[in-house]
Amino acid sequence: MSGLRVSTLRGETSGTSPSLPDGAVVTGVVTSTSFSGNLTGDATGNVVGNVTGDVAGNITGTAGTFSGNVSVSGTLTYDDVTNVDSVGIITARSGIKIGAGQSVSAVSGIATYYGDGSQLSGVEFGVSNFVASGTIANGATVVVNTDGTVSTITQTGSATPSAGTPVVFHSGGTPWNTSVYDPTNNKVVFVYQDAGNSDYGTAVVGTVSGTSISFGSEVVFESATVRSISATYDTTNNKVVIAYQDAGNSNRGTAIVGTVSGTSISFGSAVVFESGHTSYTTTVFDPVNEKIVIAYKDEGNSQHGTAVVGTVSGTSISFGTPVVFNASEVNYPSIAYDSNSDKVVICYQDNGNSNRGTAIIGTVSGTSISFAGETTFDSNTVYFPVPVFDSTNNKIVISYSTAGDSNYGNAIVGTVSGNSISFGSATRFTTATYQNHPGVYDSTNKKIVFVYKDTANSNYGTAIIGTVSGTSISFGTPVVFESGVTEYLNAIFDSTNNRVIIDYFDDGNSGSGTAVVFTVSSLATNLTSSNYTGIAAEAIADGATGKVNILGGVNIGQTGLTTAQTYYVQTNGTLSTSAGDPSVVAGTSISDTKVLVWKS
Repeated sequence: MSGLRVSTLRGETSGTSPSLPDGAVVTGVVTSTSFSGNLTGDATGNVVGNVTGDVAGNITGTAGTFSGNVSVSGTLTYDDVTNVDSVGIITARSGIKIGAGQSVSAVSGIATYYGDGSQLSGVEFGVSNFVASGTIANGATVVVNTDGTVSTITQTGSATPSAGTPVVFHSGGTPWNTSVYDPTNNKVVFVYQDAGNSDYGTAVVGTVSGTSISFGSEVVFESATVRSISATYDTTNNKVVIAYQDAGNSNRGTAIVGTVSGTSISFGSAVVFESGHTSYTTTVFDPVNEKIVIAYKDEGNSQHGTAVVGTVSGTSISFGTPVVFNASEVNYPSIAYDSNSDKVVICYQDNGNSNRGTAIIGTVSGTSISFAGETTFDSNTVYFPVPVFDSTNNKIVISYSTAGDSNYGNAIVGTVSGNSISFGSATRFTTATYQNHPGVYDSTNKKIVFVYKDTANSNYGTAIIGTVSGTSISFGTPVVFESGVTEYLNAIFDSTNNRVIIDYFDDGNSGSGTAVVFTVSSLATNLTSSNYTGIAAEAIADGATGKVNILGGVNIGQTGLTTAQTYYVQTNGTLSTSAGDPSVVAGTSISDTKVLVWKS
């Protein structure tokens, strides 16, 4: 039989299928709702449903979905895969290529490379991109600005001391003038005897602006003749305290409290601290004990050196019992506060000991003071010893004239330890003779400024800058601030404007009270103790983005370095093996051209 045409083949009984024991050859399409058993040969078309068993031939299709595992013993070839999620190791025998702009990153945590990294290229460590504010040269040290940009470390201004134009605060005689800085109100208070107004005690408030100063109206604080005026500022009560000899009250030692408001000052009632005749009053504030200490020559008690402790309350002041610190005649007592030891240091000419230059240590306790450690700092006759405290080096520096050096100006450095003080060797700073040389410490520039009438130069008003190192002091070149005869010189430091204010009796201008703003150094830098960022790894144009070697990076743009040295950033942006101010570590040199960047 060559052909059989039927519409349906059924089993012998209902619900059974016919058997074809010798197989079946179908040259057309086989359509079935299901298939069970082995399939040998090619199958073309869609397979819907499960395939159980082995497939020995090729499977070709446009898509495949597997909900379980797929094992391939040979090679798996594909044109495109969107994601590969492997729980084990992926081995790529011919390499891995990543498209432009793409990256290798961790889903979470840190992506770790295992190996020595010797064959990696284009990988940077210790480098970050920043936008430049100003042009930055390759190898330049940089700081980060508040807007996130970086700039080259620079220094501007001048290191040469200079004086502004003198300004008159009183057009008549002003002997016994002194001054005090009020840091609360950022004002300078000048105090003096008004020779044009019956020698009354008078004060005026000054305001510093740049290199000039302006003044408010004068205020009388004592309607009587005053002498031996000194003043200090109580930072606890924000008050000015003036001590003086009240010639209108039997020359008694007197003090008064002043309150600055705007460009004026008001006063409470005067209080007597010494009922006898006093002279050479000198005043300082002890901020730890919150007390005023006044030292003076007690003319009414055999001219003994004496001191008393005062307590400010409101606009008044009260005193403890005066204490003698030297039971012989003293001249020119002057006082300073040593914040490192919480002691006061009084210097004077000790008439009971051949007029030697002497210093003694005072300790405040409650409303009293005790003394110890009286020490000679110059065995010759001295005049006008004035102590100044250097708060950076924790030293007392005394300026004075000494008969042992033709009565020239000298300075000596002292170190307070407990209740004693020791001294280095004296250094001459001027050939001016028999003149007081008041000084002040410039805490910004870390310098001491002495002012004096230069008798070797037409009695001109002159200033000189001193630098303390260990137990010695060195000086720069004198600077004339007044080309005329000056008397009653005084100097204070304005810590807000970073200026020294000098006031004096201008003998060349009818004795007018005059003040001048003195600048030790106008140098300024954009480097602080915290804003150093690193070193430019390439030249960066203004406004452009460029690379900076930061912490852990190695900069190769240096020259002339000494290997294995710690280098510090200087205020002008250069590198040095000596710390600058502020002290900022740039890094460690690993060759003469390379620096490993790190920060202290």
